[in-house]
Amino acid sequence: MEDTNLSGRILVVDDERNIRRTLRMVLEGEGATVLEAATGEEALAILGDLSDVSVAQVVLMDVMMPGLSGLEVLERLSIDGQGRPPLPIIMISGHATVDDAVRATRLGAFDFFEKPLARDRVIVSVRNALRQYSADQALFALRQRIRGELVGDSEPMRKLLGQIARVGRTKARVLITGESGTGKELVARAIHDSSERCDRAFVRVNCAAIPRELIESELFGHERGAFTGATNQKKGLFEVADGGTIFLDEIGDMAVGAQAKVLRVLQSGEILRVGGNRVQHVDVRVLAATHQNLPELVAAGEFREDLYFRLNVVPIVVPPLRERTDDIPLLARHFVDRSCADNGTAPKRLSPTAEHALLRYDWPGNVRELRNVIERMVILSDGDLGEDDLPDELRNTDTAPTEPTEPLTRLSGTELPEGMTLRDFREAVERAFIRQRLVDLGWNVSRAAESLGIERTHLHKKMRLLGIQRGS
Repeated sequence: MEDTNLSGRILVVDDERNIRRTLRMVLEGEGATVLEAATGEEALAILGDLSDVSVAQVVLMDVMMPGLSGLEVLERLSIDGQGRPPLPIIMISGHATVDDAVRATRLGAFDFFEKPLARDRVIVSVRNALRQYSADQALFALRQRIRGELVGDSEPMRKLLGQIARVGRTKARVLITGESGTGKELVARAIHDSSERCDRAFVRVNCAAIPRELIESELFGHERGAFTGATNQKKGLFEVADGGTIFLDEIGDMAVGAQAKVLRVLQSGEILRVGGNRVQHVDVRVLAATHQNLPELVAAGEFREDLYFRLNVVPIVVPPLRERTDDIPLLARHFVDRSCADNGTAPKRLSPTAEHALLRYDWPGNVRELRNVIERMVILSDGDLGEDDLPDELRNTDTAPTEPTEPLTRLSGTELPEGMTLRDFREAVERAFIRQRLVDLGWNVSRAAESLGIERTHLHKKMRLLGIQRGS
């Protein structure tokens, strides 16, 4: 059952004593702790530098007051919070205008309503504000714990971090999906770091890298003499992760035989070493990830349907870099700083032209490709990073090669451009055909690749080689 108690510290700011007293009675009647301030100056003094999060979690503040007005206080807090108030602020007014409401909204006010105050609306608004504050604090704490690895402040990234913060506090299994290079392992680590198991083991298993004949031994261990070469007893990775988290990366590549044993662990918490006869119990949270389409593998009989449903309790999709391009400058600067530190080079800066080139590129290899490109630039450059330091595929992406259209319209004729080679002709036809298919599908590369019968990564390579760029 949902907890409706207002268990938080609320600061009421109003120059009218009766309003403060009324709000105190209403909020304390719902379980809140109430602080009071009669002026904007007094409110700022109580809040201080906001480093002590226990001072207040929500502020209810009058718009019109002697001295600093409520809107001026809101503006100062918004500046301190770099564009957003550091805690939810509910504005109240007996003489509100539309302009006041618009300005308060632009400054980040959580809510805005007029006097006389409706008790139920006050309670609902404060309860929602407390939830918002709690969510923001959890997100901030998560960012601190993951040490800046998941960099970005775009809307898709904020949504992802919010999902991590919410699911991290639970015991639920999570299936993380996304293209290669998007950072699925970082998401898994962040979930572990935000859980109550954060001080226990985090064990990563790359299911694609372990030979199929050895994966059961790696996961569940083996007894001495269980097979040729098993000269000693060995703990499996599920035992190593007991009390913590195991991350099954590339779960789609796991052998069907091993899938059955993983299912048993999920159902009962029981493991059996290869060659053993003693069942052991483990307490392990299971996170899994894949870049493959598991429902398609299930339909093809290559992945157990019951295991898929056991793993897919909470699905999290990691967005590709092309869907959060706002994060590219931030990521690039982060990787520049980290690469300089890791390689012992003097700090370097990324020029605006180089940054613009990074924004124009489609990044089929996602964040991993961006990180590798930046590290290569840092290592090979003599100073700050300019356009000349970019790899060839990132240069001049605004201009596509000249595209002869005659081959498509005169395939059976003889009026071909003079000097055109067979290779030129073939590339011109291929370029025009692929570009038209992309245009028809709204430049959705995944759908275009599917319709062309090729892998998406192969289509990206073709687009780079043929100079196909959206808008060209």
